[in-house]
Amino acid sequence: MDFETSVFDKEYISLAGTREGIVRGGRHLFGRLPQAFAGIGRIGVIGWGPQASAQAPNLRDSLSGTDIEVVVGLREGSASREAARAAGFREEEGTLGEMFEVIGSSDLVLLLISDAAQAALYEEIFAALRPGTTLGLSHGFLLGHLDQMGSTFPEGIDVVAVCPKGMGASVRALYLQGAETNGAGINASFAVHQDATGRATERALGWSVGLGAPFTFQTTLRSEYLSDLTGERSILLGGVHGIVESLYRRFRDQGLSETDAYRHSVDSVTGPISRTVSKDGLIGLYRRLDDPQKEVFAQAYAAAYPVGLELTHEIYDEVASGNEIRSVILAGQRLSRFPMGRIDQADMWRAGEVARQDRDQENLPLDAFTAGTFCGVMMGQVDTFIEKGHPYSEIANESVIEATDSLNPYMHARGVAFMVDNCSTTARLGSRKWAPRFDYLLTQTAYATVDHRPAALDTTLVKAFEEHPIHEVLRICAEMRPSVSIFVQ
Repeated sequence: MDFETSVFDKEYISLAGTREGIVRGGRHLFGRLPQAFAGIGRIGVIGWGPQASAQAPNLRDSLSGTDIEVVVGLREGSASREAARAAGFREEEGTLGEMFEVIGSSDLVLLLISDAAQAALYEEIFAALRPGTTLGLSHGFLLGHLDQMGSTFPEGIDVVAVCPKGMGASVRALYLQGAETNGAGINASFAVHQDATGRATERALGWSVGLGAPFTFQTTLRSEYLSDLTGERSILLGGVHGIVESLYRRFRDQGLSETDAYRHSVDSVTGPISRTVSKDGLIGLYRRLDDPQKEVFAQAYAAAYPVGLELTHEIYDEVASGNEIRSVILAGQRLSRFPMGRIDQADMWRAGEVARQDRDQENLPLDAFTAGTFCGVMMGQVDTFIEKGHPYSEIANESVIEATDSLNPYMHARGVAFMVDNCSTTARLGSRKWAPRFDYLLTQTAYATVDHRPAALDTTLVKAFEEHPIHEVLRICAEMRPSVSIFVQ
């Protein structure tokens, strides 16, 4: 897998013995965007969800002073119309319009509506695209759905993806910080699935640079959706949701108060554990522990890793087979009758609201058992993706960096329950489906083994962890992180 670009400067990095091409971004490259977008006069951003509401203003600002206009397309009667107007997109100026009219009049169409809406409307969307158009996605869900339907993207158009490795709020906030600090932004992956114009790669890279991505990595659309859907059901959301609920109950059973149990489970993961991994990597977290703490970490890791490996393999198989995508579509059809309930009124999450009010950030516990459990599940996902042949940059981003640099800091500020209750429908469904599986297997098998059959733990797993190639990969990737910290609103 490789790519060629005559507009941007490609570099190579070596990750665990493999070579990957990357493009380094920065505001000094915005002057190259008209060349990257040659033949494009209008970019239509369809939708106003978390990604669209960040990407549309980023691209508009990056292309200011050029002849390329950025237009937002919304469905008639969309509740987001006023929010788009407040962000500076207006009908009277021709920068806000009806969804299908914008699709039909745009040369680059960034389809950023929900997965359910893409699945329901793709035939109408494809019919509205003009030949020679570039269709852009920030998630590969639609490819998986087309596979299930026995359908394909239309011939005669480009199909590309640019997938920021963070939430929409971070994509916009770090872009704005980049006005003061060149290089601030959210890294992204890009993919060229179909190249009808011969310009697909340049347009995808221009899109990524225009969003403010400090570094852009290559992947494929299929690899992206397999790792993305699996990751959000495993360590990025569903897994961490199940981990902290199981740990909270464990600590309560051991006699800790509600606040202390929350501190040692949720706050420990989203605070000091994630901050340490973000700065020093997984191995840096382990080395920070003293010898007695390392023994506790090792027990928890040896018990949790098999759970992470087993469940991530199962999730991956469900995504790859199409079962997970079908379940999301079917659940979406039931939501009008059976809407998703909120989890934030459970005792644990109510205790979290209290705990966050007087939190001493500098003295939160880095609990060794919690760290071993979290890292064990995370490494189960890492090894699953390695076995499935994903590029190391994608493995590092989808398994570690996005968790510790973007999602966990957000959950530290607002709560895991807030994320589970307010993220995309696809992610919310996935967390509700898979978090109980992580919770159950950790409680019923991993912790039970630690407590009652510690001799049955495979101690070689910790040695394998210490020698794992992911540590060098994370060290290299850490050099390419944004130049300022992720902004949490």
